[in-house]
Amino acid sequence: MEWTIWAAFAAGLLISTVTAPVGVSGAVFLLPVHLSVFGVPNPAITPTNLLFNVVAGPGALWRYRRDGALRGDLARRLIAGTLPGVIAGAVIRVFALPGPGVFRLLIAALLLPLGLWLCARTLIPARGRPAAAAEPSPVALTALAVAVGVVGGIYGIGGGSLLGPILAARGLPMTRVAPAALAATFATSVVGAATYCVLSVVSSGDVAPDWWLGLACGAGGLVGGYLGARLQPHLPETALRLLLGTLATAVGALYALQALD
Repeated sequence: MEWTIWAAFAAGLLISTVTAPVGVSGAVFLLPVHLSVFGVPNPAITPTNLLFNVVAGPGALWRYRRDGALRGDLARRLIAGTLPGVIAGAVIRVFALPGPGVFRLLIAALLLPLGLWLCARTLIPARGRPAAAAEPSPVALTALAVAVGVVGGIYGIGGGSLLGPILAARGLPMTRVAPAALAATFATSVVGAATYCVLSVVSSGDVAPDWWLGLACGAGGLVGGYLGARLQPHLPETALRLLLGTLATAVGALYALQALD
């Protein structure tokens, strides 16, 4: 038990330090760790990931707020859309989709080309290419947030790993995207984890989170998220976009392999 707690803490710390500067909580990279290393059963792996986000999120958010990066209405719009979506996703996950192979393929189909395109767009000079539109319209942003919330509720990935690349591809600066994506991830994870706890009372199977594992990973993520957010202002925009594009590509490839396994 002791080695498991320390291994979970280290995994959360390392992953969050790398992912927090680009608005990704890191829960998506904990999925294979939870499944292959710690043996968390389905569908308990989803609320365990959401619990990680709940514990880890305040570290990065507090740092971003202290630096003045967590402001504006982008985060509020994302939260307003993802909250109802994550509740719907949790219900779908428990009662209709115990094995989300289709969603793995869908996420892979979205993130693989998006990550590669974001990397290419960052590396290729912008001469002769029209500038991307900035922030989507309020209606489009809400629809996107709802869809991401549903996926996050089903698979426990929070949403930052999807929202970040999409918003960055629209041309929004990473200094604005990262705090808003993490704020939406934290809010939806709180609601999603609570929803799974309620569903565990009225359904059979492993629906409740693995509390010790989620808390240990989250404690590491709390420290790592703060460190990652503190590093962000010192990293150039190009490096942040390449990091986000690489993470999106890696997540897409991971999901494709899992779905085809």
